[in-house]
Amino acid sequence: MARVQPSVRDFDPVWKRICEEAEAAVRDEPLLGGLIHSGVLHHETLDCALAYRFALKLSSGEMSEQVLREIGDEAYARAPELGVAARADLTAVYERDPACHRYLQPLLYFKGYQALQCYRIAHWLWGEGRHDMAYLVQMRASEMFGVDIHPAARLGRGIMIDHAHSIVIGETAVVGDNVSMLHSVTLGGTGKEEQDRHPKIGHGVLIGAGAKVLGSITVGCCSRIAAGSVVLEDVPPSSTVAGVPARIVGEAGCDQPSVMMEHRFRNSEGV
Repeated sequence: MARVQPSVRDFDPVWKRICEEAEAAVRDEPLLGGLIHSGVLHHETLDCALAYRFALKLSSGEMSEQVLREIGDEAYARAPELGVAARADLTAVYERDPACHRYLQPLLYFKGYQALQCYRIAHWLWGEGRHDMAYLVQMRASEMFGVDIHPAARLGRGIMIDHAHSIVIGETAVVGDNVSMLHSVTLGGTGKEEQDRHPKIGHGVLIGAGAKVLGSITVGCCSRIAAGSVVLEDVPPSSTVAGVPARIVGEAGCDQPSVMMEHRFRNSEGV
């Protein structure tokens, strides 16, 4: 009997699940067969699928899909950490977003996830000294997704950007692992200084919709920033801040705010 050769799917459970979900989606909605085959099933690995989507979404009259595909393939081949981060981000969306029911969804439909993977390629280009190409990727991602992340900013793994409309993250910003943020968040500066001028967000932080964190300040690990707040001073770890300007209003309420996604305040009686 002929021996069945293992495929990449057998060694990558995330990619295997995505492909299984894609096959089911084609059965349920045959009209999406072309999109799903070209975006998922045609590719051997998740990295290849991500490079394809990067090129498809950002191509324009100024930069062809073929050139961008070559850039994407090179980035994933030379920097395996990009694929690791992509899988962590995908899992974060699936686990934290109640509207996400399949791993397939962020890859094909969620602009927050796709914009984040475009940033990761831009950041790799920046690290390679290819600043002009990184700026081009930043510009096209901003135009396509409404997410503007400077390629020099440093973002960790397991990031979820929910809805992802009007996100701005500045050049010297640092975002830790397992951070969740909603739409219209700004991690910005407070003036024209050219050095370290943007926030440093610790691991496990939850940033509510419309929050603005400004200046070279530190937001401690596992803290919460309430929706609509303007944060101008350091935030201690495991605390909740709210208001304009933001003030400490209590503890974070749980060990992992970014995972629990709990935005409500509770008083000492738990109400």
